[in-house]
Order: sequence, then C-alpha cells, then structure tokens
Amino acid sequence: MERIINHEEYVHASLIVEELIDKVDDSLGEKDPNMKKLIEASDIVEAYENEHYPIGLPSLMEVIRLRMFELKIKNKDLAALLETSPARISEYLNGKREISLNVAKSLHKKLNIDSDIILNG
Repeated sequence: MERIINHEEYVHASLIVEELIDKVDDSLGEKDPNMKKLIEASDIVEAYENEHYPIGLPSLMEVIRLRMFELKIKNKDLAALLETSPARISEYLNGKREISLNVAKSLHKKLNIDSDIILNG
C-alpha cells in the first residue's frame, strides 16, 4: 500500500501499525523486516492523518491560560509579570484587546510561548 484512499484503509493500516509495534525489536534497527514494514505503514498513516485530521496551532489565549495553570498564577500575577494591569490581562484573555508588541515580547521571554503562536494569535 503506497497511499491510503479512504477511512477503511486508514483503519486497516492503523491496525497493521499496532500489530507491528509489538513485533519489532529496536536492537535490530531497520534491518528487521518488521521494522521496515512498520516505518512504511506509519508513514502512510501519518500522511493520511495530516491530510484528513490536521492539528493546528493552539490559540494564543489557550496557551496563555495553560501557562497560567501550569504556573498556578492568576490574572493579577500575570499582570505583575508582564508589567501591566489585571484589567488589561482580562481584556487580552477575553479577546477585547489586541496584545501589544511589548506584551508579546514578554509572553515569549517570560512565559516561553512560541513566537509562531504569538504571531498567529
């Protein structure tokens, strides 16, 4: 199989991948025939998934909220970290105000938010 055409083929190929995972031996590497089949099958499955089930970048607000959760901080704590007001943070998180360039830079530096997410946010 070189390419998956429909959902039935996708399910079949996914099952093959699952079966082969149990059969491969990492110590043999790509010399193992099952490893070769696994790589081929997983590449085909991945191509189908990328085409039919693409996963985009999360929104900037989702990432900010996630970072706040991870750091266990509230709006007022984020405001202090970004050197702005809690009201401004609330406006950003509720989509009522665009994030300024300075705040975007701070999000990148202080919260380690990927610049691609910030630019697309």
